[in-house]
Amino acid sequence: MKKVLLALTVLALAMLACQAATLPSQQPAPLIMVPTIAPIDSNAVNPASEQEGLVALYETVSAGTVAIITDTGQGSGFVFDGQGNIVTNYHVIEGAETVEVRFTSGYMAYGKVIGTDLDSDIAIVKVDAPASELRPLPLGDSTTLKVGQTVIAIGNPFGLNSTMTVGIISALGRTLDSAHQTGEGNFFTAGDIIQTDAAINPGNSGGPLFNINGEVIGINRAIRTTNFTETGEPVNSGIGFAISVNMVKRVAPVLIETGKYDYPYLGISALPSELLTLPVVEALGLKSYTGAYVTDVVKGGPADKAGIIPGTKPTDIQNLLGGGDLIVAIDGHPVRTFDEMLAYLITNKGPGDSVVLQVLRGDERVDVTVVLGSRP
Repeated sequence: MKKVLLALTVLALAMLACQAATLPSQQPAPLIMVPTIAPIDSNAVNPASEQEGLVALYETVSAGTVAIITDTGQGSGFVFDGQGNIVTNYHVIEGAETVEVRFTSGYMAYGKVIGTDLDSDIAIVKVDAPASELRPLPLGDSTTLKVGQTVIAIGNPFGLNSTMTVGIISALGRTLDSAHQTGEGNFFTAGDIIQTDAAINPGNSGGPLFNINGEVIGINRAIRTTNFTETGEPVNSGIGFAISVNMVKRVAPVLIETGKYDYPYLGISALPSELLTLPVVEALGLKSYTGAYVTDVVKGGPADKAGIIPGTKPTDIQNLLGGGDLIVAIDGHPVRTFDEMLAYLITNKGPGDSVVLQVLRGDERVDVTVVLGSRP
C-alpha cells in the first residue's frame, strides 16, 4: 500500500507554477542591512500598532521579492544572495525556454536556470543585475515555527506583482508528492512542508513566506482546492503549502554550486497516518497508536539490507498485511507519523549517513542501524 494523501480522493491539489493561457546553511551575506522588525503583539489593544508592523515589514522586504515570467506562465521568487541567485519553484520554470525576472523597482533582466531539484521543487535562476537591485532576504529557522504564528506571503498572484497577504501557520510537517518519479512510475515524497491559510493563488509559487520579523520561513508552492476559475486555474481555499526554509538553506547552496541535490534514501513505503485508524491498529496487532508502519521495503535498498521487515501476513482487512515493523523513533527522536520521520531525514541527513531506527516487532523493541542511500 503506497503512501498517498487521502484527501486527494475528493480534493484537487493544484501546483501554482504559472498563470498561463494554456494552463486553463549557509545563509548568504546580505548586500544590504535588513532592519529588525519588532514582532506584533497579538494582545495589543491598539490595532494600529499591528498595522504599522505589517506596513514596515512590507516596505523592508518587498524589494527582495521578484516576479518571474516565462514563455509558459508566471510565478514568483526572491533574492538569495548578492551574486544574483534567485530562488523559485522548479515547476515555475519547468520547460521554459526564456525566464524573465522583474524586480519591484521595475528593473527587468533575463535569467538562466543553473540548478533544479525535483524532490523539493526548488530552482535557482541566475541574473545579471546591478547591486542596487539585489536585496537578499534574511532567512529564518523553520524548526522554531509553531502553529498559530502569523505569516505573510508576498508574490505575483494572477500577475499582480508585489501582492501581500497575511495568515497563520495552520500545520507543520506536511508532505506532498515531489516531481521526482520512481522506477515504477510512482512519485517520491517531499516533506517538511508548512501549511498556511495565507491567501496563495496562481503566480504566488516560488515566492517567500515570511514570519512577523520579516524573515523567510518558506517558499510558497501549492494549494489544495475544489474551486477553479473559468479558465481552469485553481483558486485559494485557505489551504496552502510552503517548502520550509531549512530545506532552502540546505538545498539552495548546493544547487548554486553543483546544479543538483541528492536526497537520503531509506527504501520503504509506510502506511499514511490518516489510515492508521483503530480498526487498522487492531487488525495489525500493534502495541502503539503512533509510528510509521512499514508496508513495503525495496528489495536491495538500504532498509532491506539493514533488516527492516514489511508487512507480509494477511489480516481481516483487505489488502492490509500485518507483521511489519512499526518505526517509533529515529536517532532517538520520537516518530508519530511517517511524515515526521521523513522531515527529520531530509533536513538532517544525506546519502551515506547512518540512522538508528527503533522499531516495534510485536512486543519487542529493536534498534536497527541503516546506512542511507541516494534516491534513484
